Amino acid sequence: MSNAPRRFHFIVNPAANKGRATRHIAKLQQRLLGRNEAKVHVTQTAGDAAVCAQSAAQAGDTIVACGGDGTLHEVVNAVAAMNATVGVLPLGSANDFIKSLYTNPAEASNIDALWSAQAKAVDLGRVTYGSTQRYFVNSMGIGFTGNIARHVRENRWLKGDLTYLYALFRVLITLQPRTFTLTLTTPQGVRHEQEPLMVFSIMNGKIEGGKFTIAPEAAIDDGLLDVCLLKAVPKWKIFRYLMRYIRGTHINDAQVLYYKASRIELTLNEPTTMHMDGEVYENVCGNVTIEVVPKALRMLIIN
Repeated sequence: MSNAPRRFHFIVNPAANKGRATRHIAKLQQRLLGRNEAKVHVTQTAGDAAVCAQSAAQAGDTIVACGGDGTLHEVVNAVAAMNATVGVLPLGSANDFIKSLYTNPAEASNIDALWSAQAKAVDLGRVTYGSTQRYFVNSMGIGFTGNIARHVRENRWLKGDLTYLYALFRVLITLQPRTFTLTLTTPQGVRHEQEPLMVFSIMNGKIEGGKFTIAPEAAIDDGLLDVCLLKAVPKWKIFRYLMRYIRGTHINDAQVLYYKASRIELTLNEPTTMHMDGEVYENVCGNVTIEVVPKALRMLIIN
């Protein structure tokens, strides 16, 4: 742990939580009145948060991503190689990562405590496919969860858990198992798996989709990613597994493969939808490598 820098740059995404984050802007600006060491930037367009984050990192400022997991995803990808310190003010719909960052996630909303907060080094996941390389801070998924993320993004009229429930039903209608051939580098050695899978998830944090404890054994600073794979099961059993995913008890089921790994390699033979931190990446194809980058980012934590 080290003392946090004294200058703070708050990057607010008004589009977070389907535009509902806009309601918090005036309150945030009011709370920061008189604090000359704090700046507030409200993003205007896609990519604006990344540009602003890089500028703040170059100035040595601590960056506070004000939005959801998608806002944090954009900021982290902008500064991952810049030795920056990043904090989170949760204004999104799920705010999944802070549930692994904090024992009590409500502490993340205490703006006044940011000035005495400390930084902790956390791992990142890095995904490489073709000429693209991106980082995730909380989770990534291919196929099932990628398509859920796409439907969540496209839906503008539901909020909260209803959004994810609606997306889940939409995806289940056409869901079919897909055979994955994987090479996993684990602490016990290299493993090879070839399985028809319903769900392919790789986690740095514990929780995804608001309340699903996909990786109950995950730690954001252990130098490993948690791999959770659901084998092919009849569709009518999916809802039974969803309840187990919520409780985090699914990892003891014979139909679930659960590993800790530093590197995962696979090949996608046809274009597929992928998500990272809920952000959607379409038409992913070919060789894909997912690996952990240990202690790659300093995250600000309110004590």
